[in-house]
Amino acid sequence: MAVPKRKTSKSRRDKRRSHIKFASSNIIEDKKTGEYRLSHHVDLKTGFYKGRKVFEPKN
Repeated sequence: MAVPKRKTSKSRRDKRRSHIKFASSNIIEDKKTGEYRLSHHVDLKTGFYKGRKVFEPKN
């Protein structure tokens, strides 16, 4: 069975795991309402997308 001759340092171990991370979400602040929402998504409070009314929200 293969056994490592030396201890793997934290630096070397972390370099190997550099691609393992959380993906950051693209949350932006809406210009009209000031609410936070995902970019390229409809604002559920107002029903607007790219300056146009897409649907009537349920209030």
